[in-house]
Amino acid sequence: MLGRVTGMTDWAAVVTADFPVPDDLDAAVAELLELLTSPDPEVRDWQAREVLRRWIERGVLDERLAALGDAMVERFTHPRVQARTFAPLILANTVDRATAAGLLDAATLAGWRSAFAGWWLTEPDVRGWDDELGWLHAVAHGSDVVVAFGRSPRTAAPELADLLTLVAERTVARTDYRYAQQEEDRLARALAHTLARPELTEAQATGWLASIDRLFATGEPGPVPVEAANTFAVLRAAYVMIDRRAIPHRAAVTDAIAARLHEVFPPYPARRAPADPASSAGR
Repeated sequence: MLGRVTGMTDWAAVVTADFPVPDDLDAAVAELLELLTSPDPEVRDWQAREVLRRWIERGVLDERLAALGDAMVERFTHPRVQARTFAPLILANTVDRATAAGLLDAATLAGWRSAFAGWWLTEPDVRGWDDELGWLHAVAHGSDVVVAFGRSPRTAAPELADLLTLVAERTVARTDYRYAQQEEDRLARALAHTLARPELTEAQATGWLASIDRLFATGEPGPVPVEAANTFAVLRAAYVMIDRRAIPHRAAVTDAIAARLHEVFPPYPARRAPADPASSAGR
């Protein structure tokens, strides 16, 4: 149980005072969860979300971690878009804390992962920013959840491969929204963190590209569809993100990405050029 809302706290003062913990913690958490649905971005993002994040990271909510994750999963069906899109941030913090402290079991995390995937692939409002509501960022915030599950030791190799495919499916999903708020970078980061796991085979590390191939196979003459433009952006960001990290199967993954980029725009090299011995001569 996370308690009931019993009053209003000056959360701005709590933030300024370095997040002290109140005597009635359950009531405070209930209040924060209510404020996490607020249409006021200052209240939602810089107060409710920030206090919850700090308390989770400091272990203040360890005994309430399972209930908190369950509450965030329930938010995926909330009627307010800001409630749905801020739930992933707290869910990601919860999974990260479970990893750091060795809390929660694989079954609990698997249930959350399944519920998250169902929401992320079907969320209708994927805008990054709204002039009144502030940040919404369903795609980016969902990417943070993938990062958390991707580095959780409770996530086995088949589930890691599923996470990679989930990112790809979110990327190619039909949409009218062109990524404009660094969504491609957050998706690429999610891929890179998941691909860093040594349990993945080469086939698992590259299997997610089948979703990309399916989209490219539908290409027709004319303007580039928004989802295709988003996908190109994610592939470019993923190449850079993966190529600069110590990732198992790095060459196989970046070569596979390069082949797809070359397919849609031939000036992208399909293969790495051999090193020029003369370029390093005398150094």
